[in-house]
Amino acid sequence: MSPDASRAPYTDSAAGAAVKAADRAHVFHSWSAQGLIDPLAVAGAEGAYFWDYDGNRYLDLTSGLVFTNIGYQHPVVVAAIQEQAGKLATFAPAFAVEARSEAARLIAERTPGDLDKIFFTNGGAEAVENAVRMARLHTGRHKVLSAYRSYHGATATAINLTGDPRRWASDTGSAGVVRFWAPFLYRSPFYALTEAEECARALQHLEDTLAFEGPATVAAVVLETIPGTAGIMTPPPGYLAGVREICDRHGIVFVLDEVMAGFGRTGKWFAADHHGVVPDLMTFAKGVNSGYVPLGGVAINAEIAATFDTRPYPGGLTYSGHPLACAAAVATIRVMEDEKIVEGAAHLGEHVLGPGLRELAERHPSVGEVRGLGAFWALELVRDRETREPLVPYNATGEANAPMAAFGAACRKNGLWPFINMNRTHVVPACNITEAEAKEGLAALDTALSVADEHTV
Repeated sequence: MSPDASRAPYTDSAAGAAVKAADRAHVFHSWSAQGLIDPLAVAGAEGAYFWDYDGNRYLDLTSGLVFTNIGYQHPVVVAAIQEQAGKLATFAPAFAVEARSEAARLIAERTPGDLDKIFFTNGGAEAVENAVRMARLHTGRHKVLSAYRSYHGATATAINLTGDPRRWASDTGSAGVVRFWAPFLYRSPFYALTEAEECARALQHLEDTLAFEGPATVAAVVLETIPGTAGIMTPPPGYLAGVREICDRHGIVFVLDEVMAGFGRTGKWFAADHHGVVPDLMTFAKGVNSGYVPLGGVAINAEIAATFDTRPYPGGLTYSGHPLACAAAVATIRVMEDEKIVEGAAHLGEHVLGPGLRELAERHPSVGEVRGLGAFWALELVRDRETREPLVPYNATGEANAPMAAFGAACRKNGLWPFINMNRTHVVPACNITEAEAKEGLAALDTALSVADEHTV
């Protein structure tokens, strides 16, 4: 969906300055040293683009935070929110409400297997919190296993499940979480040379971890189907099926986190569909309604749902299944069907982004690996392709992060807003970005990667 000419960028620097001043005076930003940030004042957005008050337009390769799967300001979803606000703007979660019921029905129709009950939350972290609570109550066990290269949210249990450095400041070490290494052939912790070796050794590692932790003490294994912020590492064939078998053998609940990978992002409704695997619980958020109104949830299988048929589930949220959010979800899912956005994301990955990014890798020594599918890609940037030394050290800040900062500045200078994490840049645009827009993004990346190349050996 290309920008509407009536919403094209305009210049109002005074208004932008006022927005920035109020932000700096009163808004406390997440994940930030407050005195070191300089947030861009955004004036508007449409489709795959947004713009500031000085008339600068950016192609958004971040999809917000990988959530605007249908782009910004889709008129059908905006109209659905407006209509719902006029009909029933809000209502308590204990009642049956049309928008909530219909959203749950449409989601359940698309989830794999018998994940037919939907518990609504306000976002992905709350979905993970509740999925773990359900698993613990269902099994009567406490431990939960998660991967080091992962992100599951910033609430208490979710941040403890997370594998990246954002966990460190909040890790109590008492949440019952045990971490393990999931497969990642490019930086294999198992000295594997092939995907088959990586898969087999990663599964054996999980088996060994369970053996030493005591399988009868483990409630759940929680995995992002495809890790998102941690690097978009698609699991090797057979890995998720192997985890499913291990969980079944030990009576462990298998939880797949599809908060980022779900709702068309990978060219399927859910990333699990690529592997033919059905988890016991699946978390979702972000793309379910393109982030237009906060919404997340847990899709629950029949066995776990039955645990709470006569036993109250001890969890809930004031805004669970909020009518405006659910109306946005209903409209988003229908738009995705009507406009074939899931199929479009698959085509985009196979015929535009995948080939285009691999072509960039051939010409830029800073690109160590290209990986992904659909509208979900990552470039691993390195100093040395032979040694695979990252372009910047793990969790680098300040001067140590200067090469990635320079790369990001070059992207923005060329009208591209990048998603950068550590030594990677992710290419995660709206799933319905046009081929022309995608090629515009690839051209801007081409220029910016020349800056990264300056820091290679």
